[in-house]
Amino acid sequence: MQVILILAIVLILFGAKKIPELAKGLGHGIKEFKKATKEVTDEINNPVTTETATTVTPAQKLPPANTTAQSQPPETKVI
Repeated sequence: MQVILILAIVLILFGAKKIPELAKGLGHGIKEFKKATKEVTDEINNPVTTETATTVTPAQKLPPANTTAQSQPPETKVI
């Protein structure tokens, strides 16, 4: 009885033409939510390993920065 009353109120508020559009939008939203949930679950269960990730070997590292105890900031010229 309550379901019929709710459906009647929805029909009165939105009209017969708008209800299929609302249902379609709701269906797309639920589908997108399920897809996102599945992707997150898959990502948690199976961590993604990227093929483009490269490891840095010691030869590729940059030389250490000049870290002397008496390093001074660069001079600025006032015009």
